[in-house]
Amino acid sequence: MNNNYFFLFLASGVINDHGFWLIGIKNSDVEILDDKTLLECHRKELIGHDSAKDILQAINLNINNLIGELKNKNLPLDVPPKGISFNIPLNVLENIFDFWLDKYKDKEAWETCFGLLKIRKRVPLTNLIYSDSIKGDSKKWALQIEKLHNYKPNSVENYITNEPMWR
Repeated sequence: MNNNYFFLFLASGVINDHGFWLIGIKNSDVEILDDKTLLECHRKELIGHDSAKDILQAINLNINNLIGELKNKNLPLDVPPKGISFNIPLNVLENIFDFWLDKYKDKEAWETCFGLLKIRKRVPLTNLIYSDSIKGDSKKWALQIEKLHNYKPNSVENYITNEPMWR
């Protein structure tokens, strides 16, 4: 077991005039500050290495689920030079970051929420929630996890429609 402490962070950055969000792990504050592609650090938590890896895994799975849903609905996402598309608002990423960081503090809550997230990767949790298949805290957390996956751009202009193939 690694007893080192690491910074789990959420930052914005730019490479060749293309913005991106980055959520990652660094050994020290200096490594974050020395990265010339990063502009501003929005979240930074000093935590154990194994904890940082676990939380980052959940955050990445949550974000990948969200991006997959947006792509399935033909909602446009820029391809960033690294990290996460700037099309996803900061508050959405902060909510995801904060949720998983908070849940990690309670082992039972973490295990339940991470299990729900893995299920959410395959299917929405709404059927479980509304069929009363889950109850209590699990239901409350399932609702919160669904909410983390429900970002939709405000503008109808953002929708890409495919032209019919016969035109």
